[in-house]
Amino acid sequence: MVATLDQVFRQEWGRVLATLIGFLGDFDLAEEAAQEAFAIAAERWPRDGVPRNPRAWLMTTARNQATDRIRRNRTLAAKFGLLVADDRAEVPMKTTTFPDERLELIFTCCHPALAVEAQVALTLRTLGGLTTDEIARAFLVPQRTMAQRLVRAKGKIKAARIPFRVPPAHLLRDRLDAVLAVVYLIFNEGYGGRDELAAEAIWLGRALAELLPDDPEVRGLLAMMLLHDSRRAARFSDGELVLLGDQDRSRWDTNQITDGRAELDRALALGGRGPYVLQAAIASLHAEVPCDWAQIAALYGELTRLTSSPVVELNRAIAVAETQGAEAGLRIVDGLGLDDFRYLHSTRAELLKRLGRTDEARDAYRRARQLTDDGAERRFLERRLTELAAAAGSG
Repeated sequence: MVATLDQVFRQEWGRVLATLIGFLGDFDLAEEAAQEAFAIAAERWPRDGVPRNPRAWLMTTARNQATDRIRRNRTLAAKFGLLVADDRAEVPMKTTTFPDERLELIFTCCHPALAVEAQVALTLRTLGGLTTDEIARAFLVPQRTMAQRLVRAKGKIKAARIPFRVPPAHLLRDRLDAVLAVVYLIFNEGYGGRDELAAEAIWLGRALAELLPDDPEVRGLLAMMLLHDSRRAARFSDGELVLLGDQDRSRWDTNQITDGRAELDRALALGGRGPYVLQAAIASLHAEVPCDWAQIAALYGELTRLTSSPVVELNRAIAVAETQGAEAGLRIVDGLGLDDFRYLHSTRAELLKRLGRTDEARDAYRRARQLTDDGAERRFLERRLTELAAAAGSG
């Protein structure tokens, strides 16, 4: 039953909360009501059984909790009047461009009145159901900082009376960069082990492609997610992380690869050469046998020029190491800084290992392990350290 509740939470949190926010117009009240509904489910479902329609049960319960809370709080009497006016409807209904309220929630969270970091964080919290700590790790900031950021973002939406709606067509593109960033980060969080978030991001990508069919970056983001997600089943074996070069390609989803490349072709036909289109092109090359590492390095170089991102340059270093040798890749890595970024240290360790610099490789693996919370990644790094120790012993 615990597994069932956890699964329902992961599947339904975003939908339930988005509907409540659209109905109540208050992020905090909606989140409290949703949390209470899930807590009641945790108490009753093991005793009474899972209802036939968990989402409808959760929505009804959450709505009742919100109604009770409003009744208890006289300062919210005006909102209670609005709630009573619609009390005959089992679930609030309204005309919308989208199949449900999740995209409306994204565009609300991505209002230009909010800083971009707050836009992304708030949507990850409300739509994806990530904890403050999980979002803080994704942003590489302290949990306290992220908590304050979320509180300020909700307060700004309330104070500015930002409407819960999709902006009119002439304003859509002004909000698109932040929306794409939200979807991208939700996918990344899901790709790290939360399958339902990756599926959510792909769903949102498809919905955005329907909304803006001629935008190459929308197509590029969708293509990139499909291509990366096609390798999901091969990324782990018996719970252990498997690097790209060691993956069983028979476990890759060829239908998703085909779909991803079709979206990439559409993006390129539209003249796309933005960051998401470039990342999709790189992901497509990774799916080829053998990989064209020179072309991948060139695309990462173009992406670095667009983004000025040291993380992108780290990925270019990996491709350069495949074509020009580990020493060339290491020179790039050592000029990046990023001392608190675990993938820099794990990449550096791999390159040092190739060069036979065992002691330095061991230190780099240990630093990466120190920065890693993910269990599968830690076990992978432990295996690498064990392999180094065995190699040193046999030598």
